[in-house]
Amino acid sequence: MRQERHRLASASIGRYHELTSYHFGAPAAGGWPRKVYIQSSLHADEIPGMLVSHHLREALSRLEAAGKLNGEVVLVPMANPMGLAQRVLHNAVGRFELDSGENFNRQYAEPSAAVVAAVADKLGDDIDHNRTLIRQALREALQAQTVDSELASLRQQLHLLAVDADLVIDLHCEWRGAIHIYANNEQWPRVEALAAYLGCPVSLLADSYGGMPFDEAIFMPWLRIRDALPGKPVPVDSVSVTVELRGQQDVNHELARQDAAAILDFLRHQGLLAEAAPPLPPLPYPPTPLEGSETLLAPHAGVVVLHAAMGDWIEAGQLVAEVVDAVEGRSSEVRASTSGVLYAGIHHPYTHLGDTVAKVAGAVKLQKARLLDA
Repeated sequence: MRQERHRLASASIGRYHELTSYHFGAPAAGGWPRKVYIQSSLHADEIPGMLVSHHLREALSRLEAAGKLNGEVVLVPMANPMGLAQRVLHNAVGRFELDSGENFNRQYAEPSAAVVAAVADKLGDDIDHNRTLIRQALREALQAQTVDSELASLRQQLHLLAVDADLVIDLHCEWRGAIHIYANNEQWPRVEALAAYLGCPVSLLADSYGGMPFDEAIFMPWLRIRDALPGKPVPVDSVSVTVELRGQQDVNHELARQDAAAILDFLRHQGLLAEAAPPLPPLPYPPTPLEGSETLLAPHAGVVVLHAAMGDWIEAGQLVAEVVDAVEGRSSEVRASTSGVLYAGIHHPYTHLGDTVAKVAGAVKLQKARLLDA
């Protein structure tokens, strides 16, 4: 195991943050995946992934010492030291940077236009050679970015650590939720086994998410480069997936060991670990489009009373929650209009008008202005 520290640009005199990455094994010559990148807590108040990473680090150290790594794994146990340091009146504020108001998991670079210009005349018929050229051009484009803030420095450094990975696993969580994943439609066959080993009742798929979160910034350039250069063999096997590890309060060793073991079983299944993978369990439910996720909103302020548990199957028209205004003495029902799995919900029992109460993953695409929350 090799430990590296990556100092971020300092926003103020006498203060700086740094990322710590752990590197296991070495990139393999062939097969897929040759390199895996795993990070956790990019939204710094989403803590379950940090504990999962702790158990992954211990396991990967043992596997490396036993000579059982058939490739490289890079692990960043805490991907957002800036957000981790943010507190307001003793409450963690880890989703948005307080200085700019920007979401830590949005607005990553997508340099496909610059890459197309750089490699269009260099690509040949060898897809592996093309992959190498494109990855080098991606790295150079990212390194050429103007870093004009600490947040830009964080985004750049994380992106550089992951840009040459075949598989990126980004560990997040909901306020309250069932374990689930986000993946690109075309790349679903590559990550279906991960959802199965994790036991995900919900797998949300889309061609693109909007807002350029970290996982989209990994796969989207390859799709656009391929579209821009139709006469050249361009691989689209730089795969990224976001794993939502239940809710913010679901932090204990039992769950963390379980999730770490599932991720390692997936890497065994993919051949990165030189050990037999256990039989692939059945996926609890088939994947559904991200466009089919219904967000249930509070009709007014009040106390939220959930009538279903995370992971439950919900029928269209079923009562999911009540919002109770104890001052005015009124209670309003919140019902789903689509059938699917209840996979996310409010974490605090009081809501404001228009706030998200719960989310249901349905199979029917809905008319949605945006696919991801702010």
